[in-house]
Formats: sequence, structure tokens, C-alpha cells
Amino acid sequence: MAAVARAAGVSVATVSKVVNGRSDVAPETRARVQELLHRHDYVTPVVRRAESAPSTIEVQFAGDIRPYVAEALGGIVDAAAEAGIALVVSQPGSGARAARGVVSAGRRALVAVTSVYTPAYLDALTQAGLPLVVLDPLHLPHSDVNSVGSTNFAGGFAATQHLLRLGHRRIAYLGGPADAGANQARVHGYRAAMEAEKAPVRGEYVRPGEFTYQSGVRGAGALLDLATPPTAVFAGNDEIALGIIETARGRGLRVPENLSVVGFDDTLLARMASPPLTTVRQPLREMGGVALRTALRLADGEKLESHHVELATELVVRASTAPL
Repeated sequence: MAAVARAAGVSVATVSKVVNGRSDVAPETRARVQELLHRHDYVTPVVRRAESAPSTIEVQFAGDIRPYVAEALGGIVDAAAEAGIALVVSQPGSGARAARGVVSAGRRALVAVTSVYTPAYLDALTQAGLPLVVLDPLHLPHSDVNSVGSTNFAGGFAATQHLLRLGHRRIAYLGGPADAGANQARVHGYRAAMEAEKAPVRGEYVRPGEFTYQSGVRGAGALLDLATPPTAVFAGNDEIALGIIETARGRGLRVPENLSVVGFDDTLLARMASPPLTTVRQPLREMGGVALRTALRLADGEKLESHHVELATELVVRASTAPL
């Protein structure tokens, strides 16, 4: 504000009046100050409007509303209703201008679902003092950004251990993007379980991809084309798992008689699959609720015990896995 005041040739008090919408400023002066505020990417700190800001949380995510996103949003909506908070859903922005838009709209906080933010956008939100919580981030943000996730490593270990206990040794992992933090943790859990049982991890059995059904179809085709195909596949999420099952079915293979498949997330897809999918339950609705309540705590000025919270995963055994 001092820099804007010097550039405009006015006092800091005058700049403050413009920022706070006071009427006792000449129109020409107001226009000059507003132009300089814009040029300096000035964002009004949320705390200055805390008393007048409406009780609204903004939720941002990119892409389609897939079953995974729907589950997480359901938890956010439930927690918001319980707290009497309104929600606004939008696409993630980038840079200071997008941050200004969120702040000027009077949001109490921002919850991002798996979204990847640019450093400029994160810096702008931080400068504005807007509380931000990232739910199940694809990439863990830097240490001062609050996030809520799940025990991906433990989930990957449990899924692979389940297949090993069924007698499988040729176990593949078909996952999401190689650089995604959640995918890395799941594949590390897979490797740890294999190594603990001294089962070989073949390089061609570990394939990154996307967290989509189509990626499961493509990846399963490549695995089943190998000279020595796997007898079981641990998929990075439920959509990938369904793609694997459909590919196996198209080749005359039966699940689980000829190929065992384990997913990850336990979305509605897992319960509706044929056969019903053995999967690692990621408590998405609970994670959404924790993210919303964490954002409210930050908006109220509370100090958190940790910047990152992980909820426990759980293996849910259904009909897509069987002994070798």
C-alpha cells in the first residue's frame, strides 16, 4: 500500500480508503489508485473483511466429475451443510489476477480437489491470506500448503500382499502418472510387499499411465501381450481396474479365474463392477469432510498440528481376486 501511495502521490490512508470502498475520495484519485493497485497485483487481505465476508467456501477442481471426484465432493458438501457454509464450485485459476478474483468475491477459504496450482497462484493466495487446503493432491505442495490425503503406501502394500497371499508371484502394477505423488506411493507399497516376499519385480510389469478407464484398457493389452503375462494386476485406481477387466474379457480370460485384479479408491464403480471389485478403500467422503473442516479452522485463525493429514486406507475383498 505504501508503494502504491508513493506512485499515486497520495497518502497511505487515501489508498486504504480506496481499498475499502470508502466514498470520500475524489473520482480522479480513486481511478489513479485503482489502476496502480491493479498494476502492483495488490490483493486485499481476507482478514480485513473477515467480519463482512459471507460464509462461503470455494471448491476448485479441474477436469470431469468422475466417480472419484464425486465421492470427494459429496464429503465436502455434507461437511459444509453441517457447518452452515455455502459452497461455490469452480475451475482452478493461475496467477495473481485469479487469486484476486477469489479474494474479492469474499470467500472464507479455498478447497482444491487434486488440483495442481502454479507457484504464482499459490504465492498470490498466500499473500492474500486466503486459507487453502488441497484434497488428495496429485503432487504434494510445498511444506506450508495444507493438504489432506490417505495412506497410499500402506494401501499399495496391502493390495499386493493380498495377491501374494493368494499364491500369485507374477503381479503387475498398472498405475497413474509416473510423477504423481499418490501413484509413486502406491507403486512403492507394491514394490515393498513384493520385496518382503522375495517375489521378483519385472520391469515390464510396472507401467505408469493415467487414472482413466482407457488407460486401463491400453495398459492391460500391453501386459497380456507379454510372453509371460501376469496372473494378477494391482491397478492404481478403480477406473483402471475396470479397463483391465474389460480387456481380459475381450480376450476370453475370466476374472478372477484367469486373472486377479485389485483396484484403488472403492468408488461406486467398484461395487457395481462385474465381478465386484476387490479394492483399497480410500475414504474419499471422509477426506472431503476433513478438508472442509480444516479450511474453516484456518479461516478462524486456528493453528494446525500438521500441514499434511493422511486418513487410513483399507483393503476391501470382493470377487475379482482368487487363489492362483
